[in-house]
Amino acid sequence: MDCGRAVDLYCERTDASFWAEPVNAVTNAAFLIAALVAFVQWRRAGARDWPVLALIAVTAAIGVGSFIFHTIATSGAAKFDTIPIAVFIYGYLLLALRRFLGLSWIVSLGVLVAFSAFNYAEAMIVPRGALNGSHAYLPALAALLAVAWPVRRQRAGRWLFAAAGTLVVSLTFRSIDMAVCDAWPLGTHFLWHSLNGLALYLLLRAAMIGRQGT
Repeated sequence: MDCGRAVDLYCERTDASFWAEPVNAVTNAAFLIAALVAFVQWRRAGARDWPVLALIAVTAAIGVGSFIFHTIATSGAAKFDTIPIAVFIYGYLLLALRRFLGLSWIVSLGVLVAFSAFNYAEAMIVPRGALNGSHAYLPALAALLAVAWPVRRQRAGRWLFAAAGTLVVSLTFRSIDMAVCDAWPLGTHFLWHSLNGLALYLLLRAAMIGRQGT
């Protein structure tokens, strides 16, 4: 792979310069804000929930990595964007299986392996550009709903469903970005960043609440 190959995947980008996606780049602050607010609440909750702290750090890394990608915009820089997102998805699913559903480590890891296999199969079967690439996040959305449903009557479950609803809206904006270029040259990818930052915050709050058992 040519790591220096320039990529142009979003409506806002019109050339290969560093600051060709200023709105897409700046709105990654949503992830940093989500991480900061969650960290303050983590400290107030006793600062002992280390899995959540790790996910908070990954949330911040998502913001930084996505900023790098939307400024440098090369195939190599894309790794800074995709890897932290994947770490969050798999890390949160493992925590959710243990914390919300009470599954054993062996069963949780087995589910994680099955989820990984499903993701791989989906990537092989579904055309790469489907839904402007947003199809890759649909398994994560399905997993979130599957975890949220059994705990829907609990406080944490309501936060999980709020995160899922926010993710549906944010994925919609991510999916239509290139389709609206003629009518709206700025595109809608920046709304994916903003709403996805909110979704990750809601997930972090659900995890903190779930640990408290309320």
